[in-house]
Amino acid sequence: MHDCVFRRTELKLCKCFTASFNRQTELALTPQCIRLNVSDQASSCDHLLCCSTVKASDRVSGRTVGASEQGLGPYIPTLAVTSPSNYGNIDAENESNFQILSSVESPRAARDRPLKSAPRQGGGNPRKRARSSAEGSMAEERPGGNKATNESLLCKLPPELIDAVLEILEPLELVPVSATCRLLRKHAISDVHWQRHVQDNVPVVTVTSPSPMKSFHELYALHHQLWFLPKYKIWFCDLERTGRLIIARFNPAKASIEAYQLVVACTSKTYQQWAADPPVVIHKFEATTGLHKARPILFFAPGCGHNASNYKRSAKANPFFNEIPIPLDDRSEGIHNCLSRARALDDETVQGSLQTQFPYHNIWPPPTIPARDYIQSYSFDLPSESRPTCRAEASDQTFRIRRWMEMSGAIGIHMGEDISSYSTLDPKLYTPTETKPWRGIWAGDYSGHGFEFLLIHQPDDPPSTDAELGLVKLEDETDDEWEKRRLETRVFRGRLEAIKLTGDPNVPRGEYTFVADDLGPDGYVGLVHDAPLMGGDPRGTRVVRSKGHVALTGFVEDMFIESQLMLISHDRLAQYWVEFGHISYFQRVDIDKLLLD
Repeated sequence: MHDCVFRRTELKLCKCFTASFNRQTELALTPQCIRLNVSDQASSCDHLLCCSTVKASDRVSGRTVGASEQGLGPYIPTLAVTSPSNYGNIDAENESNFQILSSVESPRAARDRPLKSAPRQGGGNPRKRARSSAEGSMAEERPGGNKATNESLLCKLPPELIDAVLEILEPLELVPVSATCRLLRKHAISDVHWQRHVQDNVPVVTVTSPSPMKSFHELYALHHQLWFLPKYKIWFCDLERTGRLIIARFNPAKASIEAYQLVVACTSKTYQQWAADPPVVIHKFEATTGLHKARPILFFAPGCGHNASNYKRSAKANPFFNEIPIPLDDRSEGIHNCLSRARALDDETVQGSLQTQFPYHNIWPPPTIPARDYIQSYSFDLPSESRPTCRAEASDQTFRIRRWMEMSGAIGIHMGEDISSYSTLDPKLYTPTETKPWRGIWAGDYSGHGFEFLLIHQPDDPPSTDAELGLVKLEDETDDEWEKRRLETRVFRGRLEAIKLTGDPNVPRGEYTFVADDLGPDGYVGLVHDAPLMGGDPRGTRVVRSKGHVALTGFVEDMFIESQLMLISHDRLAQYWVEFGHISYFQRVDIDKLLLD
């Protein structure tokens, strides 16, 4: 069933000690600088790496938190208002009704999608392509080879031309330039270049000052291993069943990289009968999404101290192999956390896992979500082959957090150790376009489970001409009307997938929650005109056939049942669960707005 709730969590610390708790500690990183030697194929240089300090904190209950903590308005508990009378047909919260549901064909065949082939970070940089082309041309013009000279021709150029040359270099290419001579060092560490490299990793927010660091070069060096976090901003993890969705961002006021859990505060929730079919109950809600700032997941800032010698490090002190320790401010809590970079699995391993059933050989992200990099999801110890040994092996699409407990008086004994794997989303998946307007991150109401976050994925359709789509301009049709009809035909076309980024005990994170195979004529049901379901189109709200995903607790005997998707607007959807006799709402989450908050 899709309506249950976790009320308690049991953490087995050892065979003879079990702690049941309703609260869970979260990460709060407050960084500090350590000097490390970072090697690359082209150069070697010293960098500053930010490590962190951890705070024990209270658990956010699922995906919903107290609104008073967040300043998001009053919070109305979901469980307080759900009851069998809220369903017009089969009670979705009673699992004994599961056997009487009628299943439909599973849409899982869509999981057999090829891996996305995309360059790693920096691989598609146009400046780098231009540089490679220029190098090839220069090589053709020097058939006699390079002649050794005591003075570089580059140093003879005017300052503005030197900066123009250095502008095409990536950060790791600027470092060896700064070690050649004093003149080039002055140009290579200039804020002209390093402000740009910082800004390349900070979406939405404009970074105008390196404060409290002295320069943008120092600021970049401070977080040199962590810039991928705010660059890709959206991260979701494999926390058992429920998962977690966090938003990473750069805070210019503190020169810090922060990550907070995305939460929903429900301000109102109503139940009303559907006028077109009175037994059906509409579950309508108004809610606000925000970041749970009281409980940071990550917080890297300059100027915080810690003792790195207490943590496990490799003999070669490789910063990409080692974990980044995150000690707590309050050591009495006994909770420790470490962040580590991850190495992506090879294509053969991933392709084999994509063909399996849940849990898909424990790869992350799951097959429902197209990704550039996949990693192995571990619950306890990390094998050495799962960690990168150099920068080229470190994935910028994934990372891990390991946490454990050390009881007072039992130094060195780890209990309740847990590893969470995080992955990001390709921006293309959640960025709406003119013809794919429902792409994005959405929040949905799941009754007893509370609110959950979804990725609405609209795969690209093959290009089609007007003739192939059966479009012909009518004689009395104006140009504006013709263009509008051409666009509508391309909008209401193709497949729409709703994939859980956070889940529940019945249908976990990473699984489909509903799928509409075709938004076009093959899936068309009709139009609805009832006020609660109307959007901005006076002609009515389009309804298409869909398949809803349900299962017993533990994701047992999962199946897809008949449902209908109502396309109210580009920011609002409704899902009609036919056999349950209720309609649930979904609304878009504005991620960029959260980066500015």
